[in-house]
Amino acid sequence: MASRGGDFRGDINGLRAWAVIAVVLYHFSVPGFGGGFIGVDVFFVISGFLMAGIVCKGVEGQHFSLAGFYLARARRILPALMVLVIVLLVLGWILLMPKEYQTLGKHARESLLFSSNLRYLDEAGYFDITSHEKWLLHTWTLSVEWQFYMLYPLVLLALSRFFPGRQPLLAAHLLGLLGSFGICQYLSIRQPDAAFFLLQSRAWEMLLGGVVYLLGDKIRLPLRARHFLEVVGGVFIIAAVLLLDASVPWPGTAVLLPTLGTALIILASRQNSMLTGSWVAQWLGERSYSIYLWHWPLVVLLVYFGLQGSFLPVLAGLLLSLLLGHLSYHCVEGPVRVWLAQKTKVRSAAWVVVCLVVIAVSAQMVRRSGFPERLPEAVAQIESERHNNNPRLEECLGEAMPCVFGGEQIGALVIGDSHADSVVTAIAESLPSKQQGVYFQGKSACLMVFTAHKVSGDEEPEPCQVLKDDLREKLPTLYPGKPLIVVNRTSVYAMGELPMPGVKHPGRPTVYFTRQFETPATEFLRDFHQHYVASACELSEHHPLYLVRPIPEMMGSVPHLLGRAMLLGKQVELSVTRSAYEQRNAAVWAAQDEAAARCGAQILDPLPYLCDENNCYGSRNGWPLYVDDDHLSEFGNRLLIPMFAQIFAEVEAGALAHE
Repeated sequence: MASRGGDFRGDINGLRAWAVIAVVLYHFSVPGFGGGFIGVDVFFVISGFLMAGIVCKGVEGQHFSLAGFYLARARRILPALMVLVIVLLVLGWILLMPKEYQTLGKHARESLLFSSNLRYLDEAGYFDITSHEKWLLHTWTLSVEWQFYMLYPLVLLALSRFFPGRQPLLAAHLLGLLGSFGICQYLSIRQPDAAFFLLQSRAWEMLLGGVVYLLGDKIRLPLRARHFLEVVGGVFIIAAVLLLDASVPWPGTAVLLPTLGTALIILASRQNSMLTGSWVAQWLGERSYSIYLWHWPLVVLLVYFGLQGSFLPVLAGLLLSLLLGHLSYHCVEGPVRVWLAQKTKVRSAAWVVVCLVVIAVSAQMVRRSGFPERLPEAVAQIESERHNNNPRLEECLGEAMPCVFGGEQIGALVIGDSHADSVVTAIAESLPSKQQGVYFQGKSACLMVFTAHKVSGDEEPEPCQVLKDDLREKLPTLYPGKPLIVVNRTSVYAMGELPMPGVKHPGRPTVYFTRQFETPATEFLRDFHQHYVASACELSEHHPLYLVRPIPEMMGSVPHLLGRAMLLGKQVELSVTRSAYEQRNAAVWAAQDEAAARCGAQILDPLPYLCDENNCYGSRNGWPLYVDDDHLSEFGNRLLIPMFAQIFAEVEAGALAHE
């Protein structure tokens, strides 16, 4: 923000206020502000205008200092951000489970290195439900701006060496604007998350601000025209806030409303107007950066405690955003910037770099450890269940190599994916003799349907397909006559992932047969049914075939959610409704039932052991049955031993009958 000198623009300061109000009210889900996210676009145009004023003026006057420019930006942005990160790391130490704390450490590191936009692009979309679990999600805007700051002066300095003067600068801005806007529109259709987070699709908004500076510096408009431009610009911005919402592709063509509105208001340059000149707008504008920094963690805090829909907590969050923004502005943002400006450039840079390194290294330590030892003992015991998986997971599942569990006399064969791995020890325990064992071979995310192809599989040859081809060839002569148990997370292949943290494409099938589908459409489910039954019938030709119904999936990591609840003084039992399970798995059950009818496959149903009439449970007496949201733990899988024991009781009864 410009100091209150001759270059201070009260209209721009007031415009910041409108932008931060829109963003804050949108994030707190205040009714009527469904398009408040456009405040970020207003900030981008303002930032581009101010940076053009600094860089272009310096380049034209041949007195621009690249090091000074970077240092000034660091003094402006980093102190308040570093304090926020420190506070959140301390808060996370008290509140967060280890996996959550590790994620916070990762996001803190990326935020301080101004690469968080790339991190969030890898994880999920800005408007996804999981965004409310990311304490520093809003720093993606700082990363985009910083990346722009790094490149912008370099390009203009290089250009000025060969093409000095205002016209080449303006031409470069216009070309960059058009190119970036084209990329933005293309990605908004093809890759909307990339369009939202990447510099190349956002740079045009800042370049628009630069164009306004280069043109507006030479244009002298009459008062009436300036008033008209301000009113039109204000209407554009207000319309965007009131009429748009998260369902609109963003940033698509609708982004022109707030960006052009901002450009018009800046071009109008009306100081002390009713729109931007009030003391409230000036007060908010001065503190807009700090308010922006602090408001989002408060939103996440409300969600963390389940208070996001309550009037009084939301009101408290809004007021606290203003208070913390005010304190940050008066105690950190302003004083530290002045203190650093009083030092030499070398000392100022050294202070910034040292503090940045110390905090970033601390965040990285959190990222690597999560420090589970800080938790109360009871919470730590529950949280440790996320590691209570098959001790031979990496050996057997990771390499897709054959493994034997139990004794050397093979009593059954088990094939499948990680769900097969999560129950294979229980199958071995269910064998009638300690001398007997289970032959196991599986691979993560590998559906045992020979003709299914993975949607995301880009390895050649794909490991899952290699495993299936190998099994298809050797199963006919591999322990013929022994029971063959197929265990898969079949529902995820047919219906896609559930909407949970880290899931980028919930509801999209993860396999295909003839062509890929974005949803489990009727045509896809028909193909799935046909191919599943065909593979099951092929498997049943040489072995008694047992198909396990899908294990119920929870709506989050069970040890994590139970531990968090205990940490907050709550006692919960995690579950999903049986009706939700049945709805999600209806297509899979139908395919398994036809395989049973056509090929004699036997169905093994885990629901009597994991569910009652109304719910399927992720915990029992407060203890996790799962290591995450869908894999049974070595504790939970023991509940299924009676189910698997039925197989061998039937085998033994059949053998006695033949005698």
